[in-house]
Amino acid sequence: MALEITDISPEVQQAKMRFGIVGNAPALIAAVARAIQVAPIDLSVLVTGESGTGKEFFPKIIHSYSPRKHARYIAVNCGAIPEGTIDSELFGHEKGSFTGAVSARKGYFEEADGGTIFLDEVAELPLTTQARLLRVLESGEFLKVGSSTVQRTNIRVVAATNVDMAEAVRSGRFREDLYYRLSTVQITVPPLRDRGNDITLLARKFASDFSERYSMPPVTLEESARSAMLRYRWPGNVRQLKNVVEQISLFLAGSKVNSDELMPYIPDVGLGYTPTVSSHSTHSYDQERELLFNMIFRMQAEIDRLHQRLDNATPLGTHLPQDPGGKPVEVIEVPTSLVRYTEPAPSPFEHIAPEPATPSQPVMTLEETERETIRRALENNGGRRKDTARELNISERTLYRKIKDYGLE
Repeated sequence: MALEITDISPEVQQAKMRFGIVGNAPALIAAVARAIQVAPIDLSVLVTGESGTGKEFFPKIIHSYSPRKHARYIAVNCGAIPEGTIDSELFGHEKGSFTGAVSARKGYFEEADGGTIFLDEVAELPLTTQARLLRVLESGEFLKVGSSTVQRTNIRVVAATNVDMAEAVRSGRFREDLYYRLSTVQITVPPLRDRGNDITLLARKFASDFSERYSMPPVTLEESARSAMLRYRWPGNVRQLKNVVEQISLFLAGSKVNSDELMPYIPDVGLGYTPTVSSHSTHSYDQERELLFNMIFRMQAEIDRLHQRLDNATPLGTHLPQDPGGKPVEVIEVPTSLVRYTEPAPSPFEHIAPEPATPSQPVMTLEETERETIRRALENNGGRRKDTARELNISERTLYRKIKDYGLE
């Protein structure tokens, strides 16, 4: 059952207002509700999601709704600290423990004692630091750099990453035992392209903010511009949307922006059609079949363009068959693995009727077409399932199931 806006609890609404979270997409509301629910329980939490989705809000929610809310909250960007100094930053060091250590220093785990520490980009931690972090999580004990005295800390760790942690564990870049310790509870923040009408809500909010900041009249988006925003993939997520709205707020202040005026501010990458999820919809197998159909239709369009390019490619001296009027008719051999559908191409929601089979052009079943599409995508991506799932616009779980069903292991 889809989550309706009226189903949002007052506590979630309060958290959204307090932390400036804009949107009503079911996946976003579920993530906020999960953060509030786990906050009173002193467990480690791993927040996952693509870069720019707003993962940094969720550790703040967890800390604010926990018994530790009156203690310190420290956020650490693990990817921004050089490998040679990260142990000192996190755990502290003693005077003279390394060149430049002119005095003893407390680390973040000592400073945050009794509170919460947020480790952003946790997958960037070196393996040696991961071992130190695992000890803190298991026993609350740590050693300063250059010290042999065991110290204790009482902290709650919330970590975040945009990396596929299962793949990082398989490749040996992240400790498996630490992964399970960090992900006692996992919260997934949805990408902007899956949040449907939240895109236009955020754009309107950013336009209002920038109008106030720069003392300029706000821009408004026409229907064509809003539709273009909903079709775009937003690889940079909310961060990219904010950047685009800031630019049009500066250069088109006070204007009613249409799609033609908007497009120069959006990079070409990912401009292809992307189905968006409305704020009242839920993920389903039917949606994934629709995505596969869309890919098949795009392949068909490419084949049609290839046919046009081959129109004048008949070798010299070739005798072509003639139509009843005596005009030569060109014959083009089409690979049997390609599927042709009757014109006009039907909507993915309608029944797809293949052309009658001929001896030279057999018709594939829907399952065979789907299997061939997945097989080609796997080949194009060198067998990398994550990249294949992204190309097909389906979840990795669905891709794994289909690979197994079609015997493509």
